[in-house]
Amino acid sequence: MGIDKILSFLPEVVRPEQKKLEFKEKLKWTLIILFGFYVLSVVPLFGLGENALSQFEQLSIILGASFGSILSLGIGPIVTASIVLQLLTGSGILKIDQTSPEGRAKFQSLNKLMTIFFIIFEAAIYVFMGGLAPAVILKGTPNYLYMQLILTAQLIVGGFLILYMSEVIDKWGFGSGISLFIAAGVASELVIRALSPLNSIGAWAFGSGQPPVGALWVFITSLIEGDPSGAALALSAILATLVVLVISVYVQAMKVEIPLSFGKVRGYGLRWPLNFLYTSNIPVILVAALLANIQLWARLLQNLGHPFLGTFVGQSPVSGLVLWVTNPQLVSNIITGAFVWADLLHALIYALILMLGAVIFSVFWMQTAGMDAKAQAKNIMASGLQIPGFRRDERILERILNRYILPLTIMGGITVGLLAASADVLGALSRGTGILLAVMIIYRLYEDIAKQHMMDMHPALRKMMGG
Repeated sequence: MGIDKILSFLPEVVRPEQKKLEFKEKLKWTLIILFGFYVLSVVPLFGLGENALSQFEQLSIILGASFGSILSLGIGPIVTASIVLQLLTGSGILKIDQTSPEGRAKFQSLNKLMTIFFIIFEAAIYVFMGGLAPAVILKGTPNYLYMQLILTAQLIVGGFLILYMSEVIDKWGFGSGISLFIAAGVASELVIRALSPLNSIGAWAFGSGQPPVGALWVFITSLIEGDPSGAALALSAILATLVVLVISVYVQAMKVEIPLSFGKVRGYGLRWPLNFLYTSNIPVILVAALLANIQLWARLLQNLGHPFLGTFVGQSPVSGLVLWVTNPQLVSNIITGAFVWADLLHALIYALILMLGAVIFSVFWMQTAGMDAKAQAKNIMASGLQIPGFRRDERILERILNRYILPLTIMGGITVGLLAASADVLGALSRGTGILLAVMIIYRLYEDIAKQHMMDMHPALRKMMGG
C-alpha cells in the first residue's frame, strides 16, 4: 500500500478555496487555535502519578509542551519528523524534487506519516521509560500496565490534536503552527514570571506566606519588607530579560543586502537580503534540543541505575556531562553570596558549548537545507537576476555569495549561542533559547503580516504595524 493511500484514511484540514484570505479571517482562526492550545495545555493527564519531566523546562519551551498535560508531546514529533526529512532530502539520501507540485505533495505526505510515527514512538518512550508514570500505588499490578497504556493513548491523542491545530494555522492562520506554539509558550511564561500575583501552588500570594511568582511583585514586596537581596534578584531577572530582548530584536533586523539587476531590463533592480542570523532559529532549536535531551536521558538513565551521563541530587545536576550542559545561576549566586570561582568556569564552558554547537549546526544546516552559496546562486539566476557589472554566470555569482554566506553563518551562530547563554547565566525570566525563538518568530510574523495584509487592517492596527 502506497503512502498516499495510507494518508487517504487520515482526516485532513482542507485549504481555503480563495487564494488569499482576509486579515480578519486569518486573525479569527489564529485566536481560536491559540485559545484551544492554552486550554489543552492545562488539561492534566488522567491517572498520572510521578511527572519526572516537569523539571525539564528548557525542553518544554522548545517543544511548545506542558509536561503532565494532554499536550506533553507538544510539537516534538512534528519538529523531529521535519528535521529528519530535511536532512534526508538535503543530503541527497532521499531524492524529492520540491520545485514540482507532485514533489511538494510527496514531501508533505512523508512528513505527515513520519510525524505520526514519532507521535506514537515518543508517547511510548515518555511513559514506559518513567518520564510520565502512573500512580505508584498501582506499581507491580496488571492495572499498572493498563494505566501506562491509557497514559500513552492520551499522549497520542494530544499529539494528533497539535498536528491538526498546526495544520489549521498553516492553512487558515498567520505563519506556521509550530512557530506560533513555541512563541505562545514563551510569551505566557514571560508574562507569568514577570506579573503573576499567584504563588508556586497557584494560590493568591499576598497573605499566604509564600512569595508570588511574578518578579515585579517580588521586587515590590522585597523593598517593602526590607529585603535587598530579594529585590536585587528580581530586578536582575527583569533587566536581563529586557537586555536580551532588545539585543535579539536588533540583531534580527540586521542584514546584508546584495544589489541585483534584471539582465534584460535596464534601470530596474532590487536588493537580495542576507540576514545576519542567516540560519534563523534553526541552530538555537537544535542545540537547545540536544542539551535538553542530554538532561532528559541523564535523568531517565539514573532512574534505571545507569548514570552514564551524570547524576542529579533532587532537581540539580551534580556530576558528569549533564552538569556542564546545565547553566549555572551566576548572578543569583553573586547576589546571595553563594558565588565560587568554579561558577565562572562553569558559565564560560556552558557559553562555549552553546556557541560552538550553534556554529556547527548553523554550518551543517546551511549546507544541507539548500541555503549554501551554490543553491542561492541558482535561485538568483532562475529569477533572471544578476549582479551589476559582472557577467551573467552562476559560478561568478556563487563565488561572490561565498564571501558573505559562510561568514554570516558562523557569526550568526556565535551570536545566537552567546545571547542564549547570556540569558541563562544572567537568570532571565525565561531560558535564553526561548527568548530568542520568540523574538525571531514574532519578528518574522510581523514582517509577513505587514507585507501581506497591511491594506486589510483597521486603521489603528495599520498605524501600529508601521503602515
